[in-house]
Amino acid sequence: MRRTLQGQCQCGSVQYKVTGTVATLFACHCTECQHQSGSAFGMAMWVCDSQVETHGALSEWIRTTPSGKQMACRFCPECGTRIFHQMLGQSTFISIKPGTLDDVDSYRPAAHIWTRSKQDWVVLESDALQYPENPPDFDPLFAAWAAMHGADDRGTGHAAAATP
Repeated sequence: MRRTLQGQCQCGSVQYKVTGTVATLFACHCTECQHQSGSAFGMAMWVCDSQVETHGALSEWIRTTPSGKQMACRFCPECGTRIFHQMLGQSTFISIKPGTLDDVDSYRPAAHIWTRSKQDWVVLESDALQYPENPPDFDPLFAAWAAMHGADDRGTGHAAAATP
């Protein structure tokens, strides 16, 4: 299902629009995402980077992931809100932080990853996929999202390139 999504940072200096399909949305319970989000978990909504249009300046911080890959973290220079993440040189996917969407109510994770480090009080949906660490293949996450939101709303075949 093609849709248009809009979002922004906390102060409104950076806005974005996504026109196209969502590949998947998942919650990550790794300690890095807990630190980055300041919460019990981080969330990621994968879309093709060619479908994203931004307005306003973004700052960028490049970091090395635990697997040794380089990730660009893009955020508002005014308020510091993280907007996107993207693996450098390996992926056409961009990972949107879904909490920055203007309308986030209709989106829930298709999966939870790194559940071995989830906080004890967090209760996971029984119908969502669950992985103790990174899934070996993200295609099941794409399929789960497609089952939740329509068969055309997926992005298979790019999992290895997008894996952090």
